[in-house]
Amino acid sequence: MTDQKQTPAAPEHLPDPTPRRDFLRLGLTALAGVAAVEAGAISIGFFLPRLNEGEFGSVFKCGAVDKFPNGSVTPFNEGRFYLVRTQEGGFLALYRKCTHLGCAVPWDQAKKQFICPCHASVFDQTGAVLNAPAPRPLDLFAVTIANNQVQVDTSRAISRDRFDQTQVVYP
Repeated sequence: MTDQKQTPAAPEHLPDPTPRRDFLRLGLTALAGVAAVEAGAISIGFFLPRLNEGEFGSVFKCGAVDKFPNGSVTPFNEGRFYLVRTQEGGFLALYRKCTHLGCAVPWDQAKKQFICPCHASVFDQTGAVLNAPAPRPLDLFAVTIANNQVQVDTSRAISRDRFDQTQVVYP
């Protein structure tokens, strides 16, 4: 006689159960895959440019030419620019970012100047530097006039070394 206990044999009609480690490994791999796909979709959405009209980086429809009197400066806060209508009737779109350290530059209506609150750079109505430390004039955005409507493209700032009359767009 032997004292060995016999284990009952597994029924032949049932498949081998998946070991716990394999099940957990498969589940964690699936979750990591889902997380990677979600992170990739979020990253792609973050880096794609916003092309909605009226947001910075898109084209702004500012209005009819007659809406802007000669010598006026009109802020477009959503677009981060000022639309300047010169005394001669031309248009400039000035980026409101100071060329010194990037502070937002407000328009002082009483002095008819842009005065940087950070380091006291001063710019005239065309964006030309009147008082340093700003190294160059305010950047521009492209202005187009189509069907008597002024449009400003804020997708790319145009850097310049000085003001030139050719930068002004006339209707």
